[in-house]
Amino acid sequence: MNMNKIALVTGGSRGLGKDMALNLAKKGLDVILTYHSKKEEAERVVSEIGEMGRRCFALQLDTGNTKSFDSFFSELVSRLSATFSTDKFDFLVNNAGIGVTAAFAETTEEQFDSLINIQFKGPFFLTQKAMPYMNDGGGIVNISTGLTRIILPYYPAYASTKAAMENLTKYLAKDLGSRGIRVNIVAPGAIETDFAGGMVRDNADMNNHIASQTALGRVGLPSDIGSVVAFLCTDEAKWITAQRIEISGGQML
Repeated sequence: MNMNKIALVTGGSRGLGKDMALNLAKKGLDVILTYHSKKEEAERVVSEIGEMGRRCFALQLDTGNTKSFDSFFSELVSRLSATFSTDKFDFLVNNAGIGVTAAFAETTEEQFDSLINIQFKGPFFLTQKAMPYMNDGGGIVNISTGLTRIILPYYPAYASTKAAMENLTKYLAKDLGSRGIRVNIVAPGAIETDFAGGMVRDNADMNNHIASQTALGRVGLPSDIGSVVAFLCTDEAKWITAQRIEISGGQML
């Protein structure tokens, strides 16, 4: 019988999701991660977690396609049974997302629909369908953005879908509290990843500008985020629910 807690991380093959998966394994959890197209990258993360002595497997999932969720959960249950001898998991990290930068006047309906589908509708119904497969006493961690507080010109649609997730987090926390399931949302500030073409990481002027407006004096790194997500998936955080936790180093205070 598997006594380890199990966490499912969507979009866990690279960037922030990869760091979350590795940090969860460091905390002693077994991990399931999903990838959209980057199977080889996902399998490398699986190997890395295996080397840490934790069990892990990766499944393909398009969080923007709710029609695929039933078959995803069928596959998940059979893999859970084969790998962990259980049919349930404990923590869900709704990390998968896309970066769309577009001024309000230039935002297209296609961009808007894709953001809604991947970053709000997808997590909404993925969480709904996950409920029968989650143990009581576990948790959900959603991912927002510092841009719901820090208003910059090119993110009205992107940040609005994340604001919707912040609101949903509170509703889910109230709804699932009777099962002992805690629901929180973390809001990363500017991070050096390949998000939006890697502009924070690769544009020195932008990097320096953000660092100058951040209390702790630098731009965030993926490793700043994963450890907080992992913490929220432990008993150390057992009394934290319905919270938005910004992880921005004090950006634009």
